[in-house]
Amino acid sequence: MEFQLPREIQAGLDAARVDNLRKASRLRIVADGVQHKVLRFWQTGFSMDAETAPHLRGLVDLYDGSVHLFQCLIVAMDEEGGEMRFEFKRATRVSEEAALDFERDPEAPVGLISVDAPH
Repeated sequence: MEFQLPREIQAGLDAARVDNLRKASRLRIVADGVQHKVLRFWQTGFSMDAETAPHLRGLVDLYDGSVHLFQCLIVAMDEEGGEMRFEFKRATRVSEEAALDFERDPEAPVGLISVDAPH
């Protein structure tokens, strides 16, 4: 048995749920120097408030507070329940270290001790 609420009540419930997600989330994206709040995040995409979400497409940066998590290539998918959903075409984790162009030997010394070191 399927139960459907009247449209006004469903819209009110969706608005309350989106408002709760907006307050709880620390996630945000930066696109073209403009920050936008992310409501939910999952492995293949994220969602934003449909009322304020621009129809983004292309390269964006995803942050958790001030921590840069991913550089993403995205496309807008659809709107559902007051949320605009976006899907990743590519999501590359941001690293604090530069990529190496050689393989490190696991047996290599970590540092050098000088022979002239005082005792």
